Amino acid sequence: MTQKRVRVLVSGRVQGVFYREYLRRRVAALGVSGWVKNLPDGRVEAVFEGEEEAVREAVDCAREGPPFARVSELVATAEPVSGQPGPFEVRH
Repeated sequence: MTQKRVRVLVSGRVQGVFYREYLRRRVAALGVSGWVKNLPDGRVEAVFEGEEEAVREAVDCAREGPPFARVSELVATAEPVSGQPGPFEVRH
């Protein structure tokens, strides 16, 4: 199994619409570790790490978002795998 790590920056209506909690639930169910947080400029930043297919699904979840969110842009950047598994968490 190939491990992968991706950082995403998500723009649009993604704050105040339960976006972070939606990602926490969906991504944790995939067995992916990492975190998600709001940025001061209105975007959301997240890091996903785990099996390649699960990380791909996590990015798809970030692109979709919860019902009240509207994702206008998602920029994904591959990063070196940290090898530090843990729960997917919401950062404040």
